[in-house]
Amino acid sequence: MSINLVRYQAPSREFWAVLHEGQALPLPGDYATTADVLTDGVKVARDILINGQDVEPIRPDAHPVLSPVTRPCRVLAQGANFKTHLRENGMDTDRAFNVLFTKSSASVCGPNDDIIRPPHVRLLDYEVELGIVLGKPITGPAVITDKELGQYIGAFVVANDISARDVQLPENQWYKGKSYRTFLPVGPYLAVPDADEIARWPDLRLKLEVNGEVRQNELASDMLFGPAETLTEVSQVEDLDVGDLLITGTPGGVALELPGARTQRIAGLLPEDFRWRLFIKSQLNTGGYLKPGDTVTTSIRTDDGAIDLGTQHSLVIAG
Repeated sequence: MSINLVRYQAPSREFWAVLHEGQALPLPGDYATTADVLTDGVKVARDILINGQDVEPIRPDAHPVLSPVTRPCRVLAQGANFKTHLRENGMDTDRAFNVLFTKSSASVCGPNDDIIRPPHVRLLDYEVELGIVLGKPITGPAVITDKELGQYIGAFVVANDISARDVQLPENQWYKGKSYRTFLPVGPYLAVPDADEIARWPDLRLKLEVNGEVRQNELASDMLFGPAETLTEVSQVEDLDVGDLLITGTPGGVALELPGARTQRIAGLLPEDFRWRLFIKSQLNTGGYLKPGDTVTTSIRTDDGAIDLGTQHSLVIAG
């Protein structure tokens, strides 16, 4: 059975706790990083749960919850990796290549932190994503099979890949457009799966609501490239450490509405600056983008509740 580890901010220190029967049980000892808690703290947490060690419980909401992925870290991401997302943008669901990019770890924030919309951004989008926290280093090319996947997954987390579309697309700046501070709420906890639960990653349901309206709701099985083949591909070009984060793409339902192929061909004949002004104007008319005062609720769990990564609650504010 998976265990859920929470990182809290107390008045004088940060600490970790394991959730159990509606309470949080603080872990003895100090774990400065996600790598520390995955390497040593998981064993301590299991001992507490199995042996019933005498630990004074606290309410899960007793302290502010921090991102369970500590900074600095590598943040790798997959783009257009869900078939529903590809279809809504008129893209090929049989695409033969994996779209990979990075985000700055400065964008990582807590699951209940405010999402700050920079003053120059008007097209602020959301993307619920399944996050995989590395549990084993990758230091060279590797062939990672589904059977071996459990060696590399330290934990699952909820992530929201916030995106400034009017920076990402007109400027062709994926890194910049997705890396402003607070553009990656993570958590509320590390869901550390057992061996049997690793194989259930396709059963995880990704769900996102804006002001109570469901915008995204899809199973992880809709992915085009799964975790094993993606980590295999990443190993060809990047080293990863325990505690690094891979976010695996988002399902359909984002605010972005790309024009059809015919419209794009016609727009390609226009001067670039004019073309992008028209694009931004048309996107603003959709009404789906985040604005100050919006609340975003993001969750990932299996339909039977056996694996639950928790729920984020974010308020969008003006920067």
